[in-house]
Amino acid sequence: MAVGQISAEISAIGDRLHRTVALLRRRGYALTPSRLAAICIGGALTEQEVRWATAVDPGLAVAEGLVVERVASVEASSIRDRADGHATASPEYLEMTVEFVRRLVALAPFIASVSVAGSLASGGFRASDDVDLNLIVEDGHRHLAYVVVNFLGILHALRHRAKPADDLTRRPVAPRLMTVNLVLERSQCLPLARQDADMAFELFMAEPVFGLDALNEVVAANPGLLEHFPQLAERPAPLVIESPRRVSARWYPRLLDRPARALGEAAWRYMQWTRRKHPDALARVAFVRATMRPYTLFDQA
Repeated sequence: MAVGQISAEISAIGDRLHRTVALLRRRGYALTPSRLAAICIGGALTEQEVRWATAVDPGLAVAEGLVVERVASVEASSIRDRADGHATASPEYLEMTVEFVRRLVALAPFIASVSVAGSLASGGFRASDDVDLNLIVEDGHRHLAYVVVNFLGILHALRHRAKPADDLTRRPVAPRLMTVNLVLERSQCLPLARQDADMAFELFMAEPVFGLDALNEVVAANPGLLEHFPQLAERPAPLVIESPRRVSARWYPRLLDRPARALGEAAWRYMQWTRRKHPDALARVAFVRATMRPYTLFDQA
């Protein structure tokens, strides 16, 4: 192979690594070389390729066993602590989440798909975190889905009052445990208004629990997602459950979505008010909402 071709390949791999590491950093975590190789933008690499490209790139470094931007090496220790704690905390919460989703979809037949997102999916979960859920729902049911998830989530959290909490999850009665991260109506997915790397990553990293066919339909209708993460086409889904017996959709006519929006928005704004003395928590919420636009609920603009 010509030297020029090798140099070009190294440069291309380095660029993909930079983009992936930067994307991860914006979301507050980093990965080991082997894990980074599997989820790299543009398709999977080998661990050897990641280590090689990192070694020759002055902007990247391996710190605490994680590939990070060199300027962010000081953050590696806290990220490593989260990753180490994930193995201990996540099994209980994954099992809990699967059971919650089973009850949720049985009672809410307008929900077409549910995936675990956030730290429980990415590998940095702590017991004080909440569980983020991504949903695909039938048209005219976005706000109703938000209300139903939160109502069931409160009932669920009441049984887990002893759960550790932080500024994001602490609540007066019970800690926040199950929460909505992203809600998409079917028509919003076919196609998506956004097919950028951040949206592709959100869908790629989420762990499907219910409605794999609906997720596959989204990927098929949005080929631009695969340009960023072709791994989406062959994503494993070890947590997927079979559809339980579901109540009739007649219980949830579309006309309920308007009052659900008013109720959900009031509850959401109250939650933000409770965080008014915690700027870090508010900043985190603002960042997550920014990454989800134009799909965020309760935006005024």
